[in-house]
Amino acid sequence: MSTTLDLHTHSEASEDSRAPVEAYLNWIKLRRAERPLDGIVLTEHRQFNRAADYRHLEDKFGIMVLRASEVETNYGHMLVFGVNDDMLARFDFSNIRLDAQTVIDEVARMGGIVVPCHPGRPNIGLYEHYESKPSLENVVAVEALNGGSRKGEDARADELIAKYGYASTGGSDSHLVSLIGLCATRFAADIKDLEGLVRELKTGAYEAVDFRPRRKVVPHAVAVETR
Repeated sequence: MSTTLDLHTHSEASEDSRAPVEAYLNWIKLRRAERPLDGIVLTEHRQFNRAADYRHLEDKFGIMVLRASEVETNYGHMLVFGVNDDMLARFDFSNIRLDAQTVIDEVARMGGIVVPCHPGRPNIGLYEHYESKPSLENVVAVEALNGGSRKGEDARADELIAKYGYASTGGSDSHLVSLIGLCATRFAADIKDLEGLVRELKTGAYEAVDFRPRRKVVPHAVAVETR
């Protein structure tokens, strides 16, 4: 049994989002035919929402809610999965100049995994940093599909994946309710909790999936000779 998760979302706990978690889950419930998610991962900016408890919402909607973080490093933004007390003691997640290689290595040592997000985005994506700095070691996966990507950004992520052999994840990067689940990650395994998610992310046995609506192709006009 596979599991499909939106690995990159922001609730109103992030300063630039106005989306309540309950509204996300209700939206998914109403649109599961279009966006067949089993769960979401909340990746709040520069923090870990340790006190949050969404079990009653998981029971109400039948949708898994897991928690992670999005941190800022000298190689751009990165998602940290498997956040625990050791990581929170080791790093100040509010620091916008974290050393990327240290974060990747230390989080792995403490049982988690780091995934660079929107790598094709200017200034805060891995692609641009790789043009002027050495490539990072021990990167397992990058976010291949991001629901907020502009033209060309996902293609730049594909270039990195082809060159370095990274596994591919997907996430909506949703800050608004209607954008939840536009991109996601389909795992081959059945995932039930955060430990399972971290374990599977390390295997590379998953793929990015795109639920963004396709634009309708408009046929070209055909000239008709008139007399």
